[in-house]
Amino acid sequence: MKIFNTLTRRKEEFVPLEPGKVKMYVCGPTVYNFIHIGNARPMIVFDTVRRYFAYKGYEVNYVSNFTDVDDKIIKKAIEEGVDSEVISRRYIEECKKDMAGMNVKPATTHPQATQEIEGMLDMIRTLIEKGYAYAAQDGTVYFRTSSFKDYGKLSHKNLDELQSGFREIKVTGEEGKEDASDFVLWKPKKEGEPYWESPWCQGRPGWHIECSVMAKKYLGDRIDIHAGGEDLIFPHHENEIAQSEAANEKPFAVYWMHNAFLNIDNRKMSKSLGNFFTVREISERYDLQVLRFFMLSAHYRSPLNFSAELMEASKNGLERILTGVERLGEAEKTAREQKSFEMENMLSQKEQACMSQAKELAAKYEAAMDDDFNTADAIAAVFELVKLSNSTVSGDSSLAYIEFMKDLMERLCDVMGIITQRNKEVLDEEIEAMIEARQQARKAKNFALADEIRSKLLDMGIILEDTREGVKWKRA
Repeated sequence: MKIFNTLTRRKEEFVPLEPGKVKMYVCGPTVYNFIHIGNARPMIVFDTVRRYFAYKGYEVNYVSNFTDVDDKIIKKAIEEGVDSEVISRRYIEECKKDMAGMNVKPATTHPQATQEIEGMLDMIRTLIEKGYAYAAQDGTVYFRTSSFKDYGKLSHKNLDELQSGFREIKVTGEEGKEDASDFVLWKPKKEGEPYWESPWCQGRPGWHIECSVMAKKYLGDRIDIHAGGEDLIFPHHENEIAQSEAANEKPFAVYWMHNAFLNIDNRKMSKSLGNFFTVREISERYDLQVLRFFMLSAHYRSPLNFSAELMEASKNGLERILTGVERLGEAEKTAREQKSFEMENMLSQKEQACMSQAKELAAKYEAAMDDDFNTADAIAAVFELVKLSNSTVSGDSSLAYIEFMKDLMERLCDVMGIITQRNKEVLDEEIEAMIEARQQARKAKNFALADEIRSKLLDMGIILEDTREGVKWKRA
């Protein structure tokens, strides 16, 4: 298995720190509102990475945090006239609902920043004692970047250039810094903000320190994989490395994984541009399984463009897979009812040859996933498996062959987080709505649209019959 390591900028063979185990930390959202589809990409991508490690037999300790104290949370709380805890608690629960909708597994541990303050204070004390950090007169504690000789090794930025750039954009209120590139570990409270007692002042932690502390507490001084969106490479992950390695005197994460940005209609997602979507908004138009399938349709390190057309394509692609699994389920049921026990496990030579083909496709799937989790190519292998199944499973197929194909397809889909047991009641409602839309198109003499809807239904495995009693449909 090879992973592209942001730290070295090359693919490297994955070798765990402890045989058979994976320690993985993924930066989670700041909970001040509903999560947006940009947040969803790392959630889905690294959940799939986690699932594949489990599929390969690893024991995975997966930690993903909630940042529940932040300027945006405080601003939202002031606007609503409530404590910041009310805001963070509300949106943690809403985030969990969206994660469940996307079939993102709960982490082994979901730590919250406000519950880890003591650990942060301990790490800051250690950094001060070792000369890596210092307290300014107002009680702000800064990390001294010049004291960490490897600063910039993840982002591959030169510290001298960084310091020059920071001097040009000096921020008001940071006069206590020794150098413009130093970053905050602890900051004084402001009026109306939540705060904690510390040796330096009443205040709250800087953003970067929380992940260093939570990774250490729940995974140890050294971890296998640290992951997140590419926007976190600098300064967040760069600062995490500096803090953790300075405090613990050990290399922090062996592999750093980062997913690329998500664009909307070929433009960067932005509220000001009016192309900003939350996961909750998308769920009103699509099953979130479609969003998940869409996110995995491209390699995680490739920029991904979100559009209605691509979501429709993903919806149809997912439907092909679900219909394939459903057909196998129906064939399995029929075979159990009609075949004798003596016949059910007898494989024909043709079935044996087809099973060999299916195993080759499974190997193709694994090769794609072993190559830096290439989900796009892995999905292509699943499509080939569906095609093989559709063309070889019939009323004469043995139960053993049907069960083999169904089990294989379900296992490969599960790695992707694709739920193969769909909600037929919801699907039937969707089909009826599409049929009604086709009828309206025909009445309006928009035959091109009517044909397009009929074609989409056919792709979904739905056959229409125009009868005197009206339109009837059945699954192919």
